[in-house]
Amino acid sequence: MMTRNHSSVSEFLLLGLLEHQEQQHFLFGIFLIIYLVTVVGNMLIILVIFSDSHLHSPMYFFLANLSLTDLCLSSTTVPRMLVNLQTQKHSIPYAGCLSQIYFFLWFIGLDVFLLAVMAYDRLVAICYPLHYTLVMSHRCCILLVTISLFLAHSYALTHIILLSQLSFCMDNIIPHFFCELLPILKLSCSNIFANQCVLLYWGGALTVLIPLLIIASYVRIVATIVRVPSARGKWKTFSTCGSHLSAVCLFYVSAIGVYFIPSDADSASKDRIAAVMYAVVTPMLNPFIYSLRNKDMTSALRRFLNRSLLQPPQS
Repeated sequence: MMTRNHSSVSEFLLLGLLEHQEQQHFLFGIFLIIYLVTVVGNMLIILVIFSDSHLHSPMYFFLANLSLTDLCLSSTTVPRMLVNLQTQKHSIPYAGCLSQIYFFLWFIGLDVFLLAVMAYDRLVAICYPLHYTLVMSHRCCILLVTISLFLAHSYALTHIILLSQLSFCMDNIIPHFFCELLPILKLSCSNIFANQCVLLYWGGALTVLIPLLIIASYVRIVATIVRVPSARGKWKTFSTCGSHLSAVCLFYVSAIGVYFIPSDADSASKDRIAAVMYAVVTPMLNPFIYSLRNKDMTSALRRFLNRSLLQPPQS
């Protein structure tokens, strides 16, 4: 009986970002450029880190994982949106919608946990430099990434299991450019109390607890930097954290705009814009944030490009 209820809706309709047809081609061009920049930028970060021995350290290992996550996050939503814009076909199958929600939540959760891991890495490096190599060993780095993967998977799977038990009776129109959890829950004609409880629990962990841990880490970091005697030493020490802090602020400001600002009848467009910021724009900007503000990354990138583009072909 439960399965028959679920089959009452075989597909959903995604309204996209704009309703005016004449603007669809312009939007397609903009998001195609954004996606290509995201793919090239994050792939370049990953290749540079793994090809340059100067960057074989825990901080850049986590950065490579963050870049891979950002690449996967953008690939979860943008290609489907580009196809819809080009073909003017806005339907997505029920199973495809659940799959998109699962991978989107997985990569969003992984982004959050990796940002927390990177804050811990900076805390140990600056506050306990003598113990850094011992604490942040290769085994510890692998373990932290594995735990992040498991927690993000648990976050996504919990929502998907509960979502798959809901019935969707009549309305199947999603006022969004991808299948996001909150708009889907609003369409259900089932009792979503359990879904809301899990959303509140995980939402509190990801958008309250982890940011508080990151803030606490940086309070300790700043307190340590203040004790550095020279102004040059202070700037050099804090510059290694500036990129990470910028990425954290960019991600959470846009995400909080979706989940914690009260919604009203006219807020659908605002939610879509905020979702574009943290799901599309942030993965594109992270490579620039980490490369332009980091001298080691800039030097490694220059060496990589010199080897790849300027080296003459061997006969």
